[in-house]
Amino acid sequence: MRARLRTVRLDLAEPLRISRSTMTTRQAVWLTVDHEGLSGHGEAVTSVYYGLDADTLLRLLSAVDLNRFGDPESALEALHTKESAVADAMPPAVTAAVESALLDLVGKRANTPVHRLLGTSEPPVAATARTIGITSLLRAAAEARRLAAQGFQVIKIKAGTPDPEDDVERVRVIRDAAPAARLLLDPNGAWTVRQAEALLPRFAELGVEAVEQPLAPGDPAALGSLAERSPLPVIADEDAVNLEDVRRLAGRVHGVNVKLAKCGGARAALRMADVIEGSGTELMLGCLTASTLGLAPAVHLADRARWTDLDGHLLLAHDPWSGIGGADGVVRANGLPGLGVEEVVVHEDVA
Repeated sequence: MRARLRTVRLDLAEPLRISRSTMTTRQAVWLTVDHEGLSGHGEAVTSVYYGLDADTLLRLLSAVDLNRFGDPESALEALHTKESAVADAMPPAVTAAVESALLDLVGKRANTPVHRLLGTSEPPVAATARTIGITSLLRAAAEARRLAAQGFQVIKIKAGTPDPEDDVERVRVIRDAAPAARLLLDPNGAWTVRQAEALLPRFAELGVEAVEQPLAPGDPAALGSLAERSPLPVIADEDAVNLEDVRRLAGRVHGVNVKLAKCGGARAALRMADVIEGSGTELMLGCLTASTLGLAPAVHLADRARWTDLDGHLLLAHDPWSGIGGADGVVRANGLPGLGVEEVVVHEDVA
């Protein structure tokens, strides 16, 4: 097996402001694994929050030696075993990118789509949330109307401004502009317990369906206690990183947001889904801002989730890959072998 790496820049169509930062661009590292005339692809994106820049991703991906496993199938099976030590030694985003490339390659070798390798016979189809960042009321309303007209059934609203009344009014105008939409709210851990207790009933009255990570991460017991009293479902995100986090939260919160770059890939996500099954905690599939290549493995799991938030590729000015849809509010895996994605535009290499 031969590995190739490329670093590219992914520009957003417009700045995305959340409670802790504003993002306009993100770098991605593409991993291609070649074997016997076929190629599998994976993507890892930079993240200030998780301390991963492009140089770090390149260094870590370059250190992964897949040849010692002999073939893609053996490498894929060994990836999460103790013997391989890959998953334990690497950040989850790196493991997820390696797994993606191997799943893509193994699927192509078997002439089988990835969702079948992961245990689902039919291509998953799911309505995805579309994010509206912290912005002016006028712009938020216009964006909500546009998304509703395009077919989006779920809108995710970023919150956590210094003045909570700004968040309330933004939700109100979005509700008025898209009255049929399901609304999710995400303060990215910006509220105190007292603020959350005061705000959640107001957002419930406005028809918000669920709230992600209302409290600062690091105190899952406080998040669970808040969930017990909350008038709307509470979903853990930054507090639900690995399997042990999810095990501690199972039955204590209403949902966990599982992101493949956060947990280590599709198979790690499936283990998390198994842990929460029957506990009263439900699965949300989320993402980082990334290309179609980065989101595709999660789309192949979309049938497992109550909430699907796989819109990272839709936030880009130009998505250099295709194959999962989403522009009409619905992401779809297809029946093509592997991930079913294809590079469609010339990328811009980063020096």
